[in-house]
Amino acid sequence: MSSAVQQPPRIEGRQLIVPAVGQLFLLAALLYVVAFDQGALGTLATSWLADSGGVLHEFFHDARHLLGVPCH
Repeated sequence: MSSAVQQPPRIEGRQLIVPAVGQLFLLAALLYVVAFDQGALGTLATSWLADSGGVLHEFFHDARHLLGVPCH
């Protein structure tokens, strides 16, 4: 057996562009949903997601406060 350490394969910067852009898009979409949507996308899914006293509404409401985004 050889005791030489194998080097991991090199990844070029061009190979990281697509994953980086995809992650930025997902981050922007998440920021929009948490900070600015205020339940509008929930009405597209089901009516119980959008009710003003629901768990999902309260979760995003508290997340807006945690991020420092004014919501009321």
